Amino acid sequence: MAPDQDGVTIIGTGGGADSGGSALPCAAYTLTSRETRPFTYVVTVGFRSESGRALSDVEDTVETVAPGHTVRRTVTASDIPPDAAGGVQARIVKVRSFPAAEAPNEGGTCPPTGVRVYADDGDAAMGLRVVGLHLENCGTRPYRLNGYPRIEIRDEDHDRVGSVSIVQGGEAIAGGTGADGPPKPLELLPGERARAGLVWRNTVEGGVDGPVNAPYARVWVKPGAAPVTVIPELDLGTTGKLGVGPWKKDEE
Repeated sequence: MAPDQDGVTIIGTGGGADSGGSALPCAAYTLTSRETRPFTYVVTVGFRSESGRALSDVEDTVETVAPGHTVRRTVTASDIPPDAAGGVQARIVKVRSFPAAEAPNEGGTCPPTGVRVYADDGDAAMGLRVVGLHLENCGTRPYRLNGYPRIEIRDEDHDRVGSVSIVQGGEAIAGGTGADGPPKPLELLPGERARAGLVWRNTVEGGVDGPVNAPYARVWVKPGAAPVTVIPELDLGTTGKLGVGPWKKDEE
């Protein structure tokens, strides 16, 4: 049995088959919630060759696990070359989690709030990171925004990170990211969307404090709104600064 990582353990590997009968490696794992309230988990399982070469990473979302409960899951790697399928090993690469009540929602049933909130995979170039926060009015009434989302950075243990300065406007980090300009009042009709950007650099320079790596950001889209937790994987280096852009209507 593989070592436990954040309550997740690989319990076996094997082979499945696709619709054409080709062999596909799969892995079974168990997940035990150590939280005191229902949590949703995002588990990344890595498939590796016998020599340790990375072949594929599979991300699996496990929704609403009750405190102390254990669930069993199986994931299959569908993009491994046939000549590498034999002898494939699996390991837990990463475990992320958030309170089920704060889960982001990109599709499916519209939440009771009437809005979907989620983050994209972001863009990285030359040490500059830009992650988009997205909001969709999936309800039946207009939804109004004016200003910046409020952000609270959380580390792997879900503890608040207070050493990072959160500044309004992406131009405080870099220009040309789309996360700049003054905020404007918005009214989103049902089906319309808005976007705001998170901008940072992962520069690491000398200093007393080490690099800050914090996977989570709690997001309040406006005052009075319930928080949503997203996973931008903030590798802030030693810069100590995160820029937050204003909400803008997404015309795409």
